[in-house]
Amino acid sequence: MLTSTSLLAAIAVLAVGGLILLSNPNRTVNRLVATCSAHISIWLLCVHFALTQSGAVIWLQSACAVSAWLPFHYWMVKESIVSSNLFAKLRHAYFPWVAVSTALAFICYTEYFIPSYSTPLNRVRGWGYYTYIASLFLLYMWVFSDGFRSFRKLTGIKRLELQVWLGGGCATAVTILTLMGINSVTHDLRYIIAQPVTVFIYYGITAYIITTYRIFNARQLIIVGTEKFILVSTVAAAAYAMDAALNNILPQTVAFLVTTAVSLWFAVSLSSKLDSFFSFYPQATAARHAAFIAAQHETRIDKLEGAFQNILKGWGQTDHAIILSGNKSGFSGGGIELNADSPIVAEMKQMRWATPERLARERFSLGREAVSAFLGTHQLGALVVAEGPSLTSLVGVGTAVSRRPITYPQVTQLLELSSIIEGALERAHFSAKVQHTEQLATVGLLGASLAHEIRNPLVTIKTFVQLLPKHHQDAAFREKFFRLIGDEVGRIDQLTDQLLDLASPRTYEAKMIELHPVLTASLDLVAAKAAHKNVRFLTDFNASPDQAFTDASAAKQVMLNLCFNAIQAAESHDLPDRWVRIATRNTEQGIEMAVADSGVGISPEIRPKLFQPFQTTKSTGFGLGLAICSDILSNLNASITVDPPVPGTGATFRVTFPCQPLSS
Repeated sequence: MLTSTSLLAAIAVLAVGGLILLSNPNRTVNRLVATCSAHISIWLLCVHFALTQSGAVIWLQSACAVSAWLPFHYWMVKESIVSSNLFAKLRHAYFPWVAVSTALAFICYTEYFIPSYSTPLNRVRGWGYYTYIASLFLLYMWVFSDGFRSFRKLTGIKRLELQVWLGGGCATAVTILTLMGINSVTHDLRYIIAQPVTVFIYYGITAYIITTYRIFNARQLIIVGTEKFILVSTVAAAAYAMDAALNNILPQTVAFLVTTAVSLWFAVSLSSKLDSFFSFYPQATAARHAAFIAAQHETRIDKLEGAFQNILKGWGQTDHAIILSGNKSGFSGGGIELNADSPIVAEMKQMRWATPERLARERFSLGREAVSAFLGTHQLGALVVAEGPSLTSLVGVGTAVSRRPITYPQVTQLLELSSIIEGALERAHFSAKVQHTEQLATVGLLGASLAHEIRNPLVTIKTFVQLLPKHHQDAAFREKFFRLIGDEVGRIDQLTDQLLDLASPRTYEAKMIELHPVLTASLDLVAAKAAHKNVRFLTDFNASPDQAFTDASAAKQVMLNLCFNAIQAAESHDLPDRWVRIATRNTEQGIEMAVADSGVGISPEIRPKLFQPFQTTKSTGFGLGLAICSDILSNLNASITVDPPVPGTGATFRVTFPCQPLSS
């Protein structure tokens, strides 16, 4: 058991050192940590031979002589992390370190360390042994305190490396020295066995952090360790007590099953309470809740991105965050643009997350270099990627105000937030595309109608142009000609402007407008189609004043959708009198616009889902018009409803526009 423990620890330490060197062989820190690991492996091998081979004393002395140089090695690791010029520091401190380490190594082979009359049955340690332990203890404390003074000035990976290699390494060394001192007094082999085990545990944690790219700080390790210790010990004690009590009243199998079930429930409950007690990442819960609320209440892409950026800033305690979204056409957001074939995008899809600390530890590649440059250019502490069915988002947060690096638990939180962000943005992009598609469909319907409207003035202009040569001398004709040309060209220009305005994708923004002129302009666009279908338009604009707080283009879009639906409903009725009525009035909620038709009404099976997508009774179209109207109006704090059915009458839709901003 003892032999395998020392030998296994030596192999493990050497393997971890090799992994660290291979991860980035160009870094001085990695090379020194690898040589330090080889140094520790040699010490463990000497301990192994001291416990398994003849001549135990010489092997034990050799082990102590080897470890006498370890503080010097730790100091070089510390300086390679802290200082940019290790060799300049080494020139000034080389002689004192070599002198002290040589003296301690020399003591190990003298009678003052282990006297020649010491035997396995009568172990004796001289004053040199205790001087050796005390000297090494002081050296490690000096290295630790010297590194601690530099720790507060460091950020990023240097801060983390100083925590792991200096803090953890010195703590491990001091623990081993303490075990050596206790063993010299108690002569208990368990304290010798514990020495390689201590090294094995330390390097096991280090290997886990390095090979899985996880980043932890000291506070997290202490809190997580304390929490797990309390959880395991409490649950184990409770299970033991319950099993002992139940065995007296229940069969053993039943008692075991009951104890297992209750213990599992107790473990889950206690874990939740401990998380709350230790306040594990309260900002993550708040950020996740805020992200869900933003996703539910915002549908506009720009508003969503702004809300999510504010959430990320609060979560990361930073002053900036970026959200880039896109697909095969490229990625953009916040003034930053990336090509779809950018090495940054390709590398991030492979890595899933990146921090400056992770990239500094890993082996060099062109993709990682591009990601590292991107993080540096935009001063990001972390960048993650979230891929959806049709949209991919890159989410990054800036370096925290505290200048502390982002740890792995925080990376997992950021990945969760990015998943929420990606889902919300994907829905928003889909909604925007659907709205634009519906706009283009409306434009297509208007095109045929407006062709007739535009042709009439063109025919008139053509006729007058043909008559102009014969009546050029007629002053009245010329005056009428010039006036008519201006009026007809102005009408064509107005119709085409309205058509282009309706077709262009836009972000709606509410402001104070006069509603009646907007409705009149909308009626001009559909008048030709209504006349072609023998449908009369009736207007009853009674709202006074007609000032509404809404977006004119949005009101026009909604009006046109409702009018087209009403025309199609009216023309399906066989009665000769086909009509559509548009009326306005003032209400307590604002200005109400009602669009009624002489059709047959809405079928009962469609009515409950009227404003949901893909609900239609027409042979053409996708049933998106009313759903989009409802979505547009909800973003403008307006509403749309339909009147209850009345036998023998058509449908009546009512849209209520607010008269003032919601916040006032």
